[in-house]
Amino acid sequence: MSHATPSPLTMAARGPLTGHVRVPGDKSISHRSLMLSALAVGESMVEGLLEGEDVLATAAAMRAMGAQIERGSDGVWRIHGVGVGGLLQPATALDMGNSGTSTRLLMGLVTSHAITATFIGDASLSKRPMGRVIDPLSTMGADITASPGGRLPLMLRGIVPAVPITYTLPVASAQVKSAILLAGLNTPGITRVIEPVPTRDHSERMLAGFGAQLTVEESAEGRVISIHGEAELKPQAITVPGDPSSAAFWMVAASIVPGSDIVIENVGLNPTRAGLVTALRLMGADITEQDARTVGGEPVADLRVRHAALSAIEVPAELAPSMIDEYPALFVAAAYAQGTTIARGAEELRVKESDRITAMATALTACGVTCSEYEDGLAVTGTGGDPIPGGGRVETHLDHRIAMSMAVAALNARAPITLDDAGPVATSYPTFFATLDALAPIEQAA
Repeated sequence: MSHATPSPLTMAARGPLTGHVRVPGDKSISHRSLMLSALAVGESMVEGLLEGEDVLATAAAMRAMGAQIERGSDGVWRIHGVGVGGLLQPATALDMGNSGTSTRLLMGLVTSHAITATFIGDASLSKRPMGRVIDPLSTMGADITASPGGRLPLMLRGIVPAVPITYTLPVASAQVKSAILLAGLNTPGITRVIEPVPTRDHSERMLAGFGAQLTVEESAEGRVISIHGEAELKPQAITVPGDPSSAAFWMVAASIVPGSDIVIENVGLNPTRAGLVTALRLMGADITEQDARTVGGEPVADLRVRHAALSAIEVPAELAPSMIDEYPALFVAAAYAQGTTIARGAEELRVKESDRITAMATALTACGVTCSEYEDGLAVTGTGGDPIPGGGRVETHLDHRIAMSMAVAALNARAPITLDDAGPVATSYPTFFATLDALAPIEQAA
């Protein structure tokens, strides 16, 4: 699943974005739907699954460990699970491609099974540190041999029974939390995770939905999530809401391109994921919720977004966990705002698919935007709504969010912006450019 030959792409400004768009299924929920369905006994059905490369890597890994996973002609995925504790020894290495979520969560699953799995990934994923999950999973009994720096390739030997632990997250990370909870599914006793700062809670919602005995309590130390091991999961019918991280690009695009008026349908608005909506509204964005509803335990709404004059803000640091993947898009919005936007408290961006702080600072600077880099974020001075100069060549670092964010930045730039590689967009949003063409056809370009 390694990335192919680079696909450079030059993006020029276009006219207003108009119409309706339905974004792909939520990536976080899609991963977890496949994993938990594969551990249930019986057939689960998943509708609206994100069919990007990252999620397909999870599907391939679960097949390699015994689950039957098929996509029907109706677009519904049907998964026959092996039961908790029933994962089989994979015959070959598990290729995670570019997916850090797949890697960290599957490491958790394997920890409490008597199997050995080797995890490999592409060049970008192989640079990402895995120590934050290696430490707690090793405490539970996994034998993990990683490449220097705690990186891929790595081999993990699971153990039965694993040891239940109580673990306080040293950094806010839903992936680490989820890895421990998934390991706890087949571990006798109660495994607890304490998170001082709340992170996205899809794992807790879905584990409970599948029948796991799970509790969430508030304490002086933070949220305490407890899972009772040796669980029996029941198959489910799941409808995956639209990914707020994918909707982010259209929220920003419509906000910065004059005359834009779009409706983004079926967007998941889980409070642990909706930080960008809050931040953009603080900047003056015109975002209204329509037909608010609950789907599969997750809050969902259609979002109408119209062009608006944006003003710089100091982004509240407490929003960081609920919008960590959306910061690259936020930096683009800041480039078009009036004044200097300061966004800090997001040091996690340094260990994503790329160092997203440096990558975005470099990309925006190459396009004539003034940026100042902090260890934990950026200060971005905007144009007050005027077009940015553009004209730069952007190094995407195999990072889908850098590529899409800078494609959005080009939509109101004076000169075209060239992406050195648009290929990584397929990891999370294979139809991104086709959707852009539908919302703002090229023939509308100035």
